[in-house]
Amino acid sequence: MSADKKNSEVEDKDMDHDESMSNTDTDATEAEDAKSAEEKSVFNSGILASLFERATKGARTKREQSAIDPEEIEKKVRSNMSKPKGGTPPHQLRLAFLGGGSFGTAMSNLAARNGCDSTLWVRNKRTVKSLQRSRVNKKYLPGYTLDERLKYEHDLKAAVQDKDIIFVAVPSSAFRETLKNIRPYLTGQSIVSLTKGMEKDTFSLMSDIIEQELPEVNFGVMSGPNLAVEIMQNMPSASVIASDSELLRHAVQSALHSAFFRIFASDDVKGVELGGALKNIYAIAMGMAASYNVGENTKAMLLTRALAEMSRFGVASGANPLTFLGLSGVGDLYATCSSELSRNYRIGNMLGKGMSLEAAIKKLGQTAEGVNTIQQVHEKAMKLGIYMPITHALHAVIYDDQAALGVALHLMESGFRSDVEFVMPHEYTNEALNARMTASLPDK
Repeated sequence: MSADKKNSEVEDKDMDHDESMSNTDTDATEAEDAKSAEEKSVFNSGILASLFERATKGARTKREQSAIDPEEIEKKVRSNMSKPKGGTPPHQLRLAFLGGGSFGTAMSNLAARNGCDSTLWVRNKRTVKSLQRSRVNKKYLPGYTLDERLKYEHDLKAAVQDKDIIFVAVPSSAFRETLKNIRPYLTGQSIVSLTKGMEKDTFSLMSDIIEQELPEVNFGVMSGPNLAVEIMQNMPSASVIASDSELLRHAVQSALHSAFFRIFASDDVKGVELGGALKNIYAIAMGMAASYNVGENTKAMLLTRALAEMSRFGVASGANPLTFLGLSGVGDLYATCSSELSRNYRIGNMLGKGMSLEAAIKKLGQTAEGVNTIQQVHEKAMKLGIYMPITHALHAVIYDDQAALGVALHLMESGFRSDVEFVMPHEYTNEALNARMTASLPDK
């Protein structure tokens, strides 16, 4: 409809309205009509009409545009992206990814799409044949077709020999064994851990295990808010590669950096790794809280106090507290605590609904690293006197069979603290607060 026609209809309506008014209001009405006509003349002068026409035309154009093609966008973005300085061109990198879970599969697929010589190792020979035939990880990423250039291997020696970088994405419980198994085939390859967690009974992070089992190997760790399904859907995501080696950081950036996946660098290996491990604890807490239909205030409080605990524990372990303000800290914490795609969140939600730990793990069908991490961090914090009330409360609920609601109420009463860690002094020492927190937990 043109602006003139539209204005004409408006004037007709005004005329009908005028005729219905009493004669005593005629003068006032005429004055109003004159004013209205003056305003309409401004509209009809072309300035506003032109703007209106351009705006509606733009809206129509947007609606008429075809759906965005992610592959086409990626091609354009990739052609304009500058390579990380000092990085090796992706087509020259030979990479092995050990572990056919969701994240290992997503990363190996991303590397293959970037042009790397990428091989995904899976222990089960039958699974490898299925991947080669269908190019779909039916167990962990059903419905997503993998890049045709991605290779699959069940023989460990063939998978890791003559590679530049070996990415290890197996559960923390199998991490040490995997390193021992590849040790005879290493001839200078670098190792990058994609595993988030801690080894049961030893409190070893994956970087600790690498240093213990492969002391001469150049290594790094990768962590961030990286839900595998979203990466496969080409949703913009980012991660952090932490290593003492600048060359390794650049190589990983070159291999995995794409139009929809950005890799940032850090030299704080301990901080990045702890962020990825500790956030699993609070994802369980958030999933449990969600089962009670808590409000947004409660969720915000839980997230920020969780970040305080993470940084407090990190500093006691030698990490930089600022690292926890980045992707591997608050970024990963937020993603894991707010998404039902998170395994740990789902475990917490099932526990909050009254399901036993064993039944919840069985129903999940995948490894939820946070379950083991709660026990490890609880014991370590108690030993070192690190104040971690949320972790202690979860341990009481999961391992000591205490009522979640009672433990939560005691959490709200536990001591006075300043809001942000390392900014203001606290009223009590961590050791004293820890003792008070433990003493206040309800009996079984």
